[in-house]
Parts: sequence; C-alpha cells; structure tokens
Amino acid sequence: MSQKSTGETLLEHERYELAEDSAYRVALGELVRRDFFKVLGGGVLVVLLFKDVLAQQETGAGRRHRPGSPRSSEIGAWLHIAEDGAVTTYTGKVEVGQDIRTSLTQAVAEELHAPTASIKLVMGDTDLTPYDMGTFGSRTTPQMNRQLREAAAAARETLLELGAERMKVERASLVAADGKIIRRDTRQTLSYGQLTKGQRLMKAIGETPLKPAAQWQAAGQALHKVAGRDIITGKHRYTPDLKRPGMLYGKVLRPPVFDATMVSVDTRAAAKLPGVRVLRDGSFVGVTAPTEHQAGQAMAAIRAEWQGAAQISHKELYDHLRDGAATSRASSLTSNRSGDARLAQIYNIAYIAHAPLEPRAAVAEWTDGKLTVWTGTQRPFGVRSELSRVFGLAEERVRVIVPDTGSGYGGKHTGEAAIEAARLAKAARKPVKLVWSREEEFTWAYFRPAGVIEIHSAVNPGGTITAWEFHNYNSGSSGIRSPYAIANQQTRFHSADSPLRQGSYRGLAATANHFAREVHMDELAHTLSMDPLAFRLKNLQDQRLRAVLQAAAKAFGWGKAKAAPGHGYGIACGTEKGGYVASCAEVIADRAASGVKVVGVVTAFECGAIVNPDGLKNQVEGAVVQGLGGALFEVVEFAGGKILNPRFSRYRVPRFSDVPKLRTILLDRRDLPPAGAGECPIVAIAPSVGNAIFDATGVRLRSLPLVPNGYQRS
Repeated sequence: MSQKSTGETLLEHERYELAEDSAYRVALGELVRRDFFKVLGGGVLVVLLFKDVLAQQETGAGRRHRPGSPRSSEIGAWLHIAEDGAVTTYTGKVEVGQDIRTSLTQAVAEELHAPTASIKLVMGDTDLTPYDMGTFGSRTTPQMNRQLREAAAAARETLLELGAERMKVERASLVAADGKIIRRDTRQTLSYGQLTKGQRLMKAIGETPLKPAAQWQAAGQALHKVAGRDIITGKHRYTPDLKRPGMLYGKVLRPPVFDATMVSVDTRAAAKLPGVRVLRDGSFVGVTAPTEHQAGQAMAAIRAEWQGAAQISHKELYDHLRDGAATSRASSLTSNRSGDARLAQIYNIAYIAHAPLEPRAAVAEWTDGKLTVWTGTQRPFGVRSELSRVFGLAEERVRVIVPDTGSGYGGKHTGEAAIEAARLAKAARKPVKLVWSREEEFTWAYFRPAGVIEIHSAVNPGGTITAWEFHNYNSGSSGIRSPYAIANQQTRFHSADSPLRQGSYRGLAATANHFAREVHMDELAHTLSMDPLAFRLKNLQDQRLRAVLQAAAKAFGWGKAKAAPGHGYGIACGTEKGGYVASCAEVIADRAASGVKVVGVVTAFECGAIVNPDGLKNQVEGAVVQGLGGALFEVVEFAGGKILNPRFSRYRVPRFSDVPKLRTILLDRRDLPPAGAGECPIVAIAPSVGNAIFDATGVRLRSLPLVPNGYQRS
C-alpha cells in the first residue's frame, strides 16, 4: 500500500517483519489481559503512569487495546524495594545478548541513587513483568530505559517522603544516596530497606523530573556485564540446559520439502521402543522419550509418505520476486535538464539465516491445567498469546519465562518450539524439553527477506542529485527513504510472493536498502569522477549524518594513498531507528582469483546520549562482524522445496579469522535522548565493502553476498 509524491514518499506502514507462515503468525500489537499487581511481601511498590506508551495493557476483563486506539494512562514499569534493601525491577524486555540487562540496571541506579550491585532485573516473565510488545526495533533504550528511570525517580521521591516522616524533618533537609536517605546536617541515615520494612506503598508518578544526561553518574559510564561471570563460567542456564523433575525429551516429524502434504504415516515401530510415546494429531507427529538420543531413534523409526508441489530454486529467485510483485513499477523519474547524467541499476539481496548460537528450544510443563513454558523468544507475551489460542486457555493460565537467551537477531519472534513442546508435554503428562537441531533451525525458521531493488537517478555536472526513483521488491521498507536532500524523488516498496518463509532480521530491510542506495551513490560519484565522500556531503543536509560521515573519514584517513596494489577503500553511511552510522572499509582484492579480504573497518556511530560506552562499542562491533557475513558470503541456497546448505559446514558465517582490524568512534550527544543501537550499526558495512572492492578492482558488484565463492580468510 504505497503512495508517492514529489519530494516526499508515504510508505507502506512497517511495524516489523514477522514471519508470514499462517501456522505461527501472531496478530501484531494485540494486547492481552493480565493481573499486574503481585504479592511481593513487605516493601515499596512504585507504579508509574504514562499518558502515551507503546505497549498497552488491558485494564479490565474482555477489553483489549490496540496500537492506534485511544489510550488511557498505562502502567509503564514497576519496581520493588525489599526490607534488606534489595531492589527488584520488572521489565517485559528480554536479554538476547545485547547486554540490555546492564544498561537498564544503570538506568534504575541513576534515578534511584542506589548501588548497581543492589539491583536485580526480572525480565521476560509473563507472570511477573508488565506487558511488553517485545524486544525488537531498537526500542528498549529509548523507551524502557526511560520508563524504568521514571519508576526509579518515583521510588526515590517516595523514600525521601518516608524519611522526612520518620526523622520528623522537612523533605528539603534530606538527600538520597547509595541506597540511603541521609539528613544533610546531622548525617543521620536510614537505609531504603529500613524505610520499607513492613510497608507497601503505591504511588503513581508521571511528572518527576529526570536527571539530564550531563549530570549522569551511574549511567553514561562503563559497567561490566551484569551476571557476566555466570555467562563465562557456565553457571547460567540457557533453555537447552534446563531440567525439570520427570522431564522427557521430544522430537517432531518434519516433511522432506516445504509445503508438503502427509499422505500416510506408520508409527508402529517407534511406539514399540522402550519408554517412547508417539503423538499424532492430524499432520502433527511427535515423540517423547527418556533421553534425547532415544527420541531421535524413535523419530528415525517413523515411516511417512509426503506429496509436494514443484517449487523454484534460488537461481530463479530474483526474476520471481520482481515478476510476481503485487504492484508494478511506475515509469521512471528523470531530470529534464539535458546536461544531467542518468543512471539505472538493479541490486539483488539474498535470503540469509539468523544462525543463532542457541537454536529454538523450549521446556513445557502442565500443572493443574496451567501451562508454563521456558523458551528463548523476543516476544514472551506474543508467545503466550499463541499458546493461549492453540490450547484454548485463558492467558492467565499460560506463563512464558525467557531465560537470558543465546541470541535472536530478530529471528525469535514466534513460538514454534514452545507450541511443539507444550503439545508433547500435554500428551505425555510430563514436562518435555524440545530443542531444534541445527538443520531444523536452518530449514524451518524464517529468513531475512530476499529482495530486488531498482534505482533510477539523475545528477547534474556539479554533483547535485536532480532525480531519484527507488523500488524495493519484497525485502521491506525499513530505511527505504533516502537521507540525501533530493527535491525530485519517488520511493516505493512492492510486496511479492516469497518462496521461503521470511521475517525480521537485525536492521530489517535497512541493510538491503542502504546497500543499494550507498552503492548507487558511489556509482554516481564515479560517473562524475567525484570523490565519494565529497559527493555524499554535497547532497547531505542532515547534520547528525554528516557528523558521523566526517568522523569516520577522519579516523580512517580518507584520501590517503593506497597501501599497495590490490587495496581498495570504500565508504558508506546511513540512519535507522534513531541512530547514525558511517563506515570506511579497506579490502585486499585479487581480481584474477575473485578473492577478497577485509583488513580494516572504521565505524563512527551516534545514538544520542550514551548509557554504557563499553556495551555500545560491543554492539557496534558485533553488528559490523555480523554484517560482514551478509556482505561477503552468507546466502541460503534452495531448490525443490529444500534448503541445500542447512548446517554450518555449508553455510558460511564470519569466523575469528575473518574479523578485520576494527576501530569504533562513538559520538556522545549528551544533549539528545538515547536511541537504540541494536540495528543501525549493521547497515553501512556491506556497501562500504562493496565500494572498496570496486576501488580495488574496478569491478562493480551489485548483489549480496558480494563474493560467496571467492572469499579468502588469509
């Protein structure tokens, strides 16, 4: 549903790109009823009201709020201060490796004036935490960080009022510091725990002033990863590590190809194996057994016949997407000026897999008609809704708990493993653990969408872009609008029939759209024999984007002589989800051997005020390394309804030997609110590498991955 206009484009609304498989699709933004207040024992409970928040929570039985509906004041976050001074903060966000647990701890410590060591976060537990739409879209820092700061500030003010009452002094004579209320003149102190002992207070606060970033003490500083010791020592238990009393192990029968229909199945041999139980419910066939090995043996003993239809291969993909688009391309925009140079190019984007270190996994347990599932997901409340619908349960009878998870990258929005484990556990009447194999993860999870992007442009001899037309087929509309100042432009997203299941990926479609745009910008600069940096600055008015572009170029030494023949330099920039990024890459390329090695990357990044510089640096560099995979060699190959490279031995991801020398420049804008950093840093690496390859070889590569069969590690 695209609309166009000269100078500005109204794009199809893109909430976020969930998988479109109808078996697992979740109604976007549907909000659920739950009891918010919990019995916490003695302490202070602070409830925070917001006039306008993203995630709505139902306030009465049968009433559901949806995005875009009129909003009443909503509960944004809560925290509890126990008698011993321990602070427990509750958030529906989850920890999937981005270290948000640490920065949210800093947010609470900053406004509560409490030691970070005294603060514990309960995350992603649908029985204990407020409703949240999910951990996606780089929203945790700009939204949840502020919400928790508001709650902590409300708690601090409540404690000061309690302290004034207990000490019988004026509120202004007290100060909150280090988990204590301190009387300024006598230095008399009362700990937060002493003040909350035996009491439960609720206070709705929405107007408490927050500290400006320039005055931060706990936030804005480097803090080691909270619970990092548990991670590196192996004490932390991921979902695949969990065990429940009497637990069984489950496996599910998969068809040999996509969209296959079961003709017949024989489970008799499997059912005869010791301790094995077979469940068949329509086309769903699964087994449970005392060990994972026995479950695998039982699955191997099942004989099934399937019928499938003809399906295309990856070799036919791009024609299929463009020809099967829901809307056709409009006639090209061109400049009427006779002296303008015109350029038209097509850029292709392959499907790639999320390849999380932890595959989909779930442990399900039924107790007195209530279902509890432990699973790694970015949307615990969304998975709860899925389970509720599948099993016909009220949502109060379903609990989803998300242990800190071994990565998601946008790939864990849906609850397939949770549903499968719960079905098997219900049949077996015992807890069941189900962990997808690597082949299952590569085959049955959803992929980053493939796409075809067409760009038509015109530029005058002075280097000003005079016309711009951009068409994206299938891969999505995130980051689609050009940040460059172009008066005459059209931008459209065209949905298409995707042959593979597709959904969210880090940065959504911004990686594809930035790749095409930034490579095309390089091509325009080359057409004019103009320096790529100077050409971008000529057409760029956004001061924040100019700042990161100039910072990256300066740190890289843009314009320096090449180190040796075969070396090439490339530059690219972009903005997404409130962040601004620019990357400069240096490559060594062997044109004869089609070999490429990325030897250095400088990235400048700005996302407003920095909450945790160490965590932010890790996010940026992690995005760059991940982006190198999609830039150079990651591609999902498929034919006849099968994935042809469903394991790490055949699907190439970045290795330690692939990582170039990285330099990260962080621009700390204390005058601006913090934005998220999980997605934006990935968008500039692929075009900067592609542009560097052209600089080294004179060969322009317009498809991702750039060199799937020629990448050299040494």
